[in-house]
Amino acid sequence: MSDPVDTIVQMGFSKNRAERALANTGNQGVEAAMEWLIAHENDPGMDEPVTPSAASGRVLLEARVEPQESDEYASSATNPEQGLSLKCDECGKQLKSDTDAQVHATRTGHQKFSESTEAVKPLTEEEKAAQLKMVEEKLKQKRIEREQKEKEEAVQREKMRRKTGKEISEIRHRMELDEAKKLANEKKHEKMEEKLAREKVKEQIAHDKAAKLARDKAEAELAQAKAAEAAAAEAAAASRPVSKEYTTTRLQFRLFDGKTMVHTFETSSTLEDIKSYIATNRTDSGAPYSLMTNFPKKVFTAADTRRTLKDLGLVPSAVLILVAPTVPS
Repeated sequence: MSDPVDTIVQMGFSKNRAERALANTGNQGVEAAMEWLIAHENDPGMDEPVTPSAASGRVLLEARVEPQESDEYASSATNPEQGLSLKCDECGKQLKSDTDAQVHATRTGHQKFSESTEAVKPLTEEEKAAQLKMVEEKLKQKRIEREQKEKEEAVQREKMRRKTGKEISEIRHRMELDEAKKLANEKKHEKMEEKLAREKVKEQIAHDKAAKLARDKAEAELAQAKAAEAAAAEAAAASRPVSKEYTTTRLQFRLFDGKTMVHTFETSSTLEDIKSYIATNRTDSGAPYSLMTNFPKKVFTAADTRRTLKDLGLVPSAVLILVAPTVPS
């Protein structure tokens, strides 16, 4: 009987792979080993030497099988009717041992076997070549299927990568849009606050202007009323005929700062006496002045200094206004 390792090596596999396949299939024959090799073609460490424990299983199997085969051939020589192999009744395949039958049943699902007087012959060169071709076809098909699967997985990975990239891009774009909207809203809010603040300032300025105009108008109207009242009083006093002889007169002095002084003088007092009183009692700047009446309008000069108040028509009352001198007094 030929060595299973040599048979597998003759099919194009390395010795390490042959020994590893036999060890991992429990030394159940070449066919089981070939199936295992096809399924584990690309496993790591396939070409590394097999450990002694795994290899010893193969040696023990050979030690057990060789005598059996010799006995089978010896028996066949003495008793040609003795069963030398097993035959699958469902597919007709010849199997040399119960172990091979169990492997065949596991792989194909066939359950009907019978003994055969035909011994399983070693593979011929043509059979080895055919089996090697079959193995190569299976390996080629398996590589094609693996490559196709790898391509499909690569396509799926690329699709997933693109999908993920697109989703990330969309998320980033949405975040940028949200940030831009947020900034725009903040800027809009700031502009609105600035506009409201400017309008408030404008309103305050307008209110202050209106209040100032109202105050100025009220003060002007009050001044006009006072001036009219004073003028009316002066006019009445000037137009009123002197029906009796007055010995005193009441004079009101309007100073440069707008304040007034009131004093009663003898009608025989002169304008010089009046100026002496003003010099002593005035509270304004003390600047040079001339005296003037509004009704009738008259500015007193140096020629009037020694004239009496009665002669000047300042009886029984009058308003004298201090004005800047036109000529030295």
